[in-house]
Amino acid sequence: MAKLEQTVNADFDQLIQRIENGILKGSMSASLEDSTDFCDGDARCSVRVFERYSYAGNNRVSLSITLFQNAGGPVRITAITSGGSQAMFFKINTLGEEAFLDKLRELL
Repeated sequence: MAKLEQTVNADFDQLIQRIENGILKGSMSASLEDSTDFCDGDARCSVRVFERYSYAGNNRVSLSITLFQNAGGPVRITAITSGGSQAMFFKINTLGEEAFLDKLRELL
């Protein structure tokens, strides 16, 4: 599992579109598995779950991204990858997870 947390000053809607488009165009096997968006007062939250095939790990990896913004302030982003290991009892070969997260780093 790999994790990225970052705060950015950006337009919320443009940022989520850039992330979606960039992840999906960044790998021919990438797919948007599910998403949700909700608001409560001045707070907004969007969650996206992507999946792609990792050639390095010879398996599929997922990337869950959560964006949160309160009252038009900065956008807080948390991204967590999973599924990149091939071992039964401990994690080895997590290169695919890191590569998936690197794509998000490029987009931010």
